[in-house]
Amino acid sequence: MVDTQNQKSTRNIVVIGGGPAAWRFVRAFQQKDAGASHITVLNDEPYLPYDRVALEQIFNDPNRDLTLGEADLWQAENITLLNEVRGTKIDRAARTVSASNGETYPYDELILATGSSAVKIPIPGSESAHVFRTIDGVKNVVSEMERLSQKLGRAPKAIVVGGGLLGLEAAEGLKHLGGEPTILDVAPWLLSIEVDQGGGFAVNAAIREAGIEIETGAFISSVNRDANGEVVSVSVADGMGDEAAIHDLPADIVMMAAGIRPNDQLARDAGLNVGERGGLIVDDKCQSEDANIWAIGEVACVLGRTWGLVAPANQMAEAVATNLTGGDESLTDFDIATKLKFSGLSVAGFGDRRGTTPGCLEIVYADPARGMYQKIVTTSDAKTLLGGVFVGDTDPYDSLKPLLGRELPAEPSAYLSASGGDGVPDTELPDDAILCSCNNISFGAIREAVANGDQDVNSIKKSTTAGTQCGNCVPMIQKTLNQTMAKMGLEVSNALCDHFEFSRAELFQAVHAVAELDDFYSVLERFGKGEDGCAICKPTVASILASTRKSYALDGGRGTLQDTNDRNLANMQKDGTYGVIPRIPGGEITPQKLAVIAEVAGDFGLYTKINGAQRIGMYGARLEQLPEIWKRLVDAGFESGQAYGKSLRNVKSCIGSAWCRFGMLDSVKMAIDTENRYKGLRSPHKFKMGVSGCNRECAEAQGKDVGVIATANGWNLYFAGNGGATPAHGRLFAKDLDQQTAFTYIDRYLMYYIRTADKLQRTARWAEDLDEKFGDAIEHLQQVIIKDSLGICADLDRDMQYHIDHYEDEWAATLADDKRLRRFRAFINEPGTSAVGDRLYVLDRDQIRPATPEEIAAADPADFEDEDEHRVLIGGTKLPVGAPA
Repeated sequence: MVDTQNQKSTRNIVVIGGGPAAWRFVRAFQQKDAGASHITVLNDEPYLPYDRVALEQIFNDPNRDLTLGEADLWQAENITLLNEVRGTKIDRAARTVSASNGETYPYDELILATGSSAVKIPIPGSESAHVFRTIDGVKNVVSEMERLSQKLGRAPKAIVVGGGLLGLEAAEGLKHLGGEPTILDVAPWLLSIEVDQGGGFAVNAAIREAGIEIETGAFISSVNRDANGEVVSVSVADGMGDEAAIHDLPADIVMMAAGIRPNDQLARDAGLNVGERGGLIVDDKCQSEDANIWAIGEVACVLGRTWGLVAPANQMAEAVATNLTGGDESLTDFDIATKLKFSGLSVAGFGDRRGTTPGCLEIVYADPARGMYQKIVTTSDAKTLLGGVFVGDTDPYDSLKPLLGRELPAEPSAYLSASGGDGVPDTELPDDAILCSCNNISFGAIREAVANGDQDVNSIKKSTTAGTQCGNCVPMIQKTLNQTMAKMGLEVSNALCDHFEFSRAELFQAVHAVAELDDFYSVLERFGKGEDGCAICKPTVASILASTRKSYALDGGRGTLQDTNDRNLANMQKDGTYGVIPRIPGGEITPQKLAVIAEVAGDFGLYTKINGAQRIGMYGARLEQLPEIWKRLVDAGFESGQAYGKSLRNVKSCIGSAWCRFGMLDSVKMAIDTENRYKGLRSPHKFKMGVSGCNRECAEAQGKDVGVIATANGWNLYFAGNGGATPAHGRLFAKDLDQQTAFTYIDRYLMYYIRTADKLQRTARWAEDLDEKFGDAIEHLQQVIIKDSLGICADLDRDMQYHIDHYEDEWAATLADDKRLRRFRAFINEPGTSAVGDRLYVLDRDQIRPATPEEIAAADPADFEDEDEHRVLIGGTKLPVGAPA
């Protein structure tokens, strides 16, 4: 028996397990106990406790260090960490633990943190399957993939069993290793625990788009091997009954990610009660029926169930550390919010994701074909937040999740970036709201840390532990840090985010100077840090690339950086359909073009409205209809109005001297020339222009980012006006200009703005920053633009001319390329399917359901448009194959 530091005077704490829960307990207990007790940790792995949440990183780098926290924790004199030693038996009467190294360890308090094991489904051949649970397990897969690639001389076919988080991470890892993965899942959609049905089908579409095949409703029945023991295929049934049809899928490697099972055998052998589905039963303090034995993490059955997430494990560990050091902490609920990312897809959910609260409202925007889905659940009065689900575009999650159970400070739809708004309302969240779910750190704790001198993200992470595990809250930490420092009157760091130490303006200059950088990851590798970006830097880099590289905005992987409207070249509307808004420069349109708009709107059943930008908007188009609509518009001479982009929206004009008796100059021609000059110009934020033919100002030019007003002597030029929720009056920049001089000044103004503005900053707010920095924004701009005080006018002129010379209408470019058109297919059949009945769904009383054999038999082949995208007309509604059931 090991006498651990004089048992008579020192309390002995023994922890069985060396995972994240054990690490969190030891860290918390050490802080609270100040070394008064001795802690022995039996860790059956050869590594220091590591971050299992980041385990998929081993696929990319087998030598990646995932160690949690500071390694010097394990060097403390009162802590003994025993690697590759596991607990084998608990003697409750003697209060000892026997271990695999032959030693026996006495305890005063015993903490079970043994975690879970990956389930291997008991089917023939399952012993050949790999599991995704430990560093060594992933390293074995990496080695096996290398062996198979060399042996086969082709990409290994990989089967992943399970469509949960681990399954998707495994599939992404296998794809990174050169494999061709297929995910099998028994549920109709992937991530069936994390997201609801609408979100699930969006996930399905996005994962397929990423090059990973999916079979849902699929039950694996065997792993098949050849005479040499090599895996060659798997057998898959479409149900569990005797009548289920079975087919084989080729396979070279199989990974099972079909669930976990608590490692509770030690507790069972010790006669302790376990839950119906496993796990040591403990009370709300994490204490078992034996007062000296506690359980934390995935082995604990607490509040009626086991929990497989980081945040509950951390809460349990903290609670036990408190309760063993004189405190009294009980668990009442766990934060099971999740925010995940894999294969370029972001997924987040919290609270009542499925809308089960009586009388609740569900506010939804959906684009399942593009893998985008956003839902907010509120009380019946649309005021109190109950939950949310976000797939594809998770930007609203960071601001919404801390408001769970609270009254929203704005309309729910204002938070859904898919709705076409300008983004999440910039409200300050309350001190007691939780910012970091993993570590239960509040906004107040972050603000207190800033006030105490932690004035960069890394310092805050170190002092509070916020952002040190999954890292999803880091953008919100940065935002809260900036807000707090500004309130304190301190200079706020201009760093874009945790991945780029540059400001947006500095990053723009860096990217602009290196022509070969044409995608996000090249920019990240050259100027940033880390393996992936965040919700701050990805769209910012997308904007910079769009402003400096006049190539198709969605090519080269840039599409995944854009928001939904940019990706689909159209504004998504409230019901999930899209608006079609062709450019009408200066508001001038011929009767012939009016007729085309009328015909298109009539043929497709679209609602028409003259919008605030003097354009005719057509609303209600489905995603797959957009190419058909735009083909007719482009053929008639229309271009994309880019009402969806962070770019020039429109140039508003009055009728000017051509028709108005007060008109001083031809404002219509000036507006048309202006819009055609700057159309398609991407910028940090959308911008608008106006041209008035006299000082009666019918075009309201002084409320625009650029305003032009005619006088008897030429054009007066106004900059930095702004409509919307925070209006700003335009400022007079120059007077009595000819058209060419006016264009020269506008060119330089816009290019200077694009170079130096902050992310998502409108020109009015940018000018306010210039006021603070230089005293007067207009005087500064006059020095830069007219007098060339910075010596950059030639560069600004060159950049604008490059834009003009390389402008290409995005919809015309899309229609000319079959590959680009594929993104507008609502649903695509599985490879190899062509029969009428394959995955056919129909609309029945507003519910989507599988087609019956009779409906399939009655379908008229004439209703099918092509072999890749079968459709059937039932009840007057065309539905694509593969629509959500």
